[in-house]
Amino acid sequence: MREAEPPLVDAHCHLNHERFGAEAAAVAETARAAGVVRLLVPGWNLPSSERAVAVARELGWLDAAVGVHPHDAAKVGEADWARLEALVADPAVAAIGETGLDLDRLFSPLEAQLENLDRHLDLAARTGKPLVLHCRSKPGRRDGQDLLLERLAGWRTGAGRETAVSVVLHSFSGPVDYALAALALGCLVSFSGLVFRAGEEASAEVARRVPDDALLVETDAPFLAPPGVPGRRNEPVHVRRTAAWLAALRGEALAELGPRLVATYDAHLRRGRSDPAVPA
Repeated sequence: MREAEPPLVDAHCHLNHERFGAEAAAVAETARAAGVVRLLVPGWNLPSSERAVAVARELGWLDAAVGVHPHDAAKVGEADWARLEALVADPAVAAIGETGLDLDRLFSPLEAQLENLDRHLDLAARTGKPLVLHCRSKPGRRDGQDLLLERLAGWRTGAGRETAVSVVLHSFSGPVDYALAALALGCLVSFSGLVFRAGEEASAEVARRVPDDALLVETDAPFLAPPGVPGRRNEPVHVRRTAAWLAALRGEALAELGPRLVATYDAHLRRGRSDPAVPA
């Protein structure tokens, strides 16, 4: 009899993307059958955030996040913001995002990205819901990471208060000292198939140094497929490949790492809510 796969999380998967379409539910259930017991579906603008909530409601066992990606920062009006703020109150919404900074492609001007980020930071502080952050700089640079750290540090202690809201650095990319500074600010670090790409070698050292209770793994599906994935569409079932990379780097069995990843997800993104899909 085949031994059951250890439980895993996919802390960032865009099942709301058009590349999944009508197959989203089947893709999610395939992953669940393979041991993925936690899955977060983030939006990147208002329509995708609404789809994230709809998918989470339909399937019941996964979670949604709503927000505006830095690429879309200049495209969001006040009516969109009002609707997004209303969505945050939905019980299916576990987090706010994804948002952040992208100084690599600059699809929105930096000023718009900073305003967008600040609005998400304020919303997270007001609601207490965790924040999911994207951060990229041009190859060989770190200005995006440094600017994000500056904004986070001010937010943590701003307006005469300290906020304990959880922050997830999704699909980590950057130097080791950036990761350590983010950890000191109370951030969690989530690794995706990006770690297998040239130029992301620092992620291996970061993966060794992240504490157990600040570590997550994700696919960022349908993007960032790890090596060996057939076709061009990444899927949540493939999170096991990146999780196996993490376990090997940290010198442990995947069967040991998996339940801890679930526990970290629950502590920060589900506030300890239990789910019978997780083995005792």
